[in-house]
Amino acid sequence: MKKLVVYYSFGGNTRAIAKRIARAIGADLAEIRTVKAYTDDYDVLVSLGKREVESGYTPQLYPLAVNAQEYDTIILGTPVWWYTYAPAVRTFLKTVNWKGKTVYPFATNGGWLGHTPSDLKRALRGATVGQLLNVKYNDKTLCTPEQTIDEWIASIK
Repeated sequence: MKKLVVYYSFGGNTRAIAKRIARAIGADLAEIRTVKAYTDDYDVLVSLGKREVESGYTPQLYPLAVNAQEYDTIILGTPVWWYTYAPAVRTFLKTVNWKGKTVYPFATNGGWLGHTPSDLKRALRGATVGQLLNVKYNDKTLCTPEQTIDEWIASIK
């Protein structure tokens, strides 16, 4: 079975976890990248992110380096934006036929997942969805125990 770790990362935390997972399971790795870059101004970004999430905005993405349709198992990483997955992930989710795939989601956040797990399950219609890994950070400092991450990675079939 071919495995792919695909992720969107704004500040680098989700990228770090995605790389760790890909190395551990020998999976291919692909980053979801928006065509229009987001601002580095935190206050502006928070306001913009809220508007995008609430409106259902789907930003334009650069093509992935791989065809996600060719993979049986996809490990999907997202930061939590306003209690759900990032708009760039929303765009990506609409490009794949999830029927018959197995998806293991993980989400990085600064404190609360919100409704990210249920939102992802709804968006991944047709897929078998594994337990979501909740990865907490305090800015750039990982707060989730390494053992928790390693155990979740070991559960990926």
